[in-house]
Amino acid sequence: MNSFSFEQAYERLEKIVEKMNSSSISLDEALQLYEEADGLISSCQKRLSEAEQKIEILLKNQGGATVVDESGRPVTEAFQPTRGAPLNV
Repeated sequence: MNSFSFEQAYERLEKIVEKMNSSSISLDEALQLYEEADGLISSCQKRLSEAEQKIEILLKNQGGATVVDESGRPVTEAFQPTRGAPLNV
């Protein structure tokens, strides 16, 4: 899974969702696709989390302080994919 860039992993996830939603596939193939999607989702989530941490550090370095909520956690925005519909894997 780590050989995919984030964008490649996301594209592959889109193709998996399309295939699972649009064609008659065997149970074995569905399980294989589900396992692949699960790994890709985990990889994407990890990469997004790492990117979010880097951005928080960069923002803190630029302005001198990170904006935090009432519990002291850095304020972040949810990732919004720019291509296609949200994934429902």
